Amino acid sequence: MDLIDQFLARYTKEYDFYSQAASITQQKLEAELQAAGVRCIVTARAKSFSSLEQKCRKREASKGQYASIERIYDDIVDLAGARVALYFPGEIDQVDGTIARLFKVVEKREFPDKEKVRPGNPRFSGYTAAHYRVQLKEDDLSDIEKRYAAARIEIQVASVLMHAWSEVEHDLVYKPLAGELSEEEYALLDQLNGLVQSGEIALERLQKAGVARVATSNRRIANHYELAALLLSAGEGLREEPITDSGLGNVDLLFDFIEALDIDTPASLQPYIDALHGNVEMRPLADQIIDALLVADQSHYQTYNSIREQRPWVSARTTADEELYRHIGMFMSRWMELEALVRQVSRSLPGRSPVLPTAQQLLTLGLISQDHVFDFESLRRMRNLLVHGVELPAVEQLNEATNRLDGILAEVRRQAEYRGDHDPEPQA
Repeated sequence: MDLIDQFLARYTKEYDFYSQAASITQQKLEAELQAAGVRCIVTARAKSFSSLEQKCRKREASKGQYASIERIYDDIVDLAGARVALYFPGEIDQVDGTIARLFKVVEKREFPDKEKVRPGNPRFSGYTAAHYRVQLKEDDLSDIEKRYAAARIEIQVASVLMHAWSEVEHDLVYKPLAGELSEEEYALLDQLNGLVQSGEIALERLQKAGVARVATSNRRIANHYELAALLLSAGEGLREEPITDSGLGNVDLLFDFIEALDIDTPASLQPYIDALHGNVEMRPLADQIIDALLVADQSHYQTYNSIREQRPWVSARTTADEELYRHIGMFMSRWMELEALVRQVSRSLPGRSPVLPTAQQLLTLGLISQDHVFDFESLRRMRNLLVHGVELPAVEQLNEATNRLDGILAEVRRQAEYRGDHDPEPQA
């Protein structure tokens, strides 16, 4: 049994490990990209035994014999793999941002590889894609999944057309079953590559035409993919860099929200779109609109919370969460009262009322002192966690935060009454 046979025997025992690592990668990518409104097909696999043996034998023939099994592991980096096949090639920047956020990126390769000589004297550039060698982040895995953080995973990102062409080319050129291809076959593969590149141009134009249609028509937005296209179009002029999926935020959640509020048309959303800012690292576009909708009408909180409770991660909670939701309601009712007070005070001043008040804005309005700045910002983060976060705080944390918010609310109310910007509640 030579070294490659020993390696394959060991890989047979580890196959399930790499298969599960690839599956976790697929699940994370699918969830994030779908939430952001990126149209794609995500697949995953552990490398098959026959394909792995062929690759090892071919590499050994070209590079010389392997010195150890560990050297083979170092050489074969795609034992676990995932593939993102994009409907629209222009969304590759969004996928790039998702991968950078979800995984530990070890290496990124972009194709075409100008240093690689392709057989057949092709006229077209060939395979166009981005390959990432990544590892799962241990902190994002459950205790039983943490061992998969050691796996090296390859993620391939390209258009659906390019993936299809690359499969054909790879099987014909690099896995020939009947010898070297003829000149005519190479020419036909090159011609197909040209058609694929033309197809990608058509897909990009199709995407832009869809964005224009959604933005200009007053029909209802059909799904969160159309909403994502509308937000991306609106965000183009807000910043120089492309907006990734993290900059879009929870588009699927926003879509359900505006549908429930019956404002799911471009015309209805236009005032909120006009108010968007480009600091998407601080607040993604979808979250900015959600915040504005919540501030516009306090009754929207109930609608929004009912939508969030239907999410899979919420339904998995235990019945003990009734007490948690009671404390969430207490905190949010205080926060809504604070927002109403700030809006009332700021109405008498030039400029637009803050959508979600910051400590600096309250300090400028004279509603809190410098001593309260840090405390208020921590409470503001708590509010954002309750509205947009996946993990919720413990009851003890909420109770303590509500008590601190009561103190700040009392101070804001005193300052507003002192300035004459707020009418105190009538005495019983």
